[in-house]
Amino acid sequence: MNLEEARERLILHISRELHDERVLDAMHRVPRELFVPQAERHLAYEDRPLPIGEGQTISQPFIVALMTQALKLTGTEKVLELGAGSGYQAAILAELAREVITVERLQSLADTARQTLASLGYTNVKVYLAEETIGWQAEAPYDAIMVTAGAPQIPPKLLEQLTVGGRMVIPVGSMWDQDLLQVTKQKKGFTVNNMTPCRFVPLIGEGAWSDN
Repeated sequence: MNLEEARERLILHISRELHDERVLDAMHRVPRELFVPQAERHLAYEDRPLPIGEGQTISQPFIVALMTQALKLTGTEKVLELGAGSGYQAAILAELAREVITVERLQSLADTARQTLASLGYTNVKVYLAEETIGWQAEAPYDAIMVTAGAPQIPPKLLEQLTVGGRMVIPVGSMWDQDLLQVTKQKKGFTVNNMTPCRFVPLIGEGAWSDN
């Protein structure tokens, strides 16, 4: 099976459970094989995470679709992503939002993500090296925030960077197992929808896990 056939099969598989056509179309347009190491490219359209180096992974496509759908993007939003990784999720977001800010704490991954996104012509994505303060306060507030690493709690610093009515999708739990939460900021407080159990690498930074 060639990659194009494998991509079609994957999108069909995801569409049996998720029905947001804009998300499915975005995943159809973004070549996942260009965001994984050469040795893993034949596995790019398997519905599973893959290693991308530095002990990090590119998320399972179904989870990418689920998290993206939960942000309810319409095309006008400024979106913050924590954990750029390979840049694949940022590319999906860039297909669906006005502007994407993505931060990555590992320099090598940030550089590779930036290069891959630029090579594919994405002009509405900025990749930054993460600072000690969680998120990216310089360009806040954001209409939506996606966190692709597990946190011990919903970080207050991220809620501060979210607009009222904005959505955040974040895995919350232990360093090994989390629940994927859809958080909606209200004028006072926030509401939470628990979507599914999940497993992500730890979110490192102030208000999350320490790097030691």
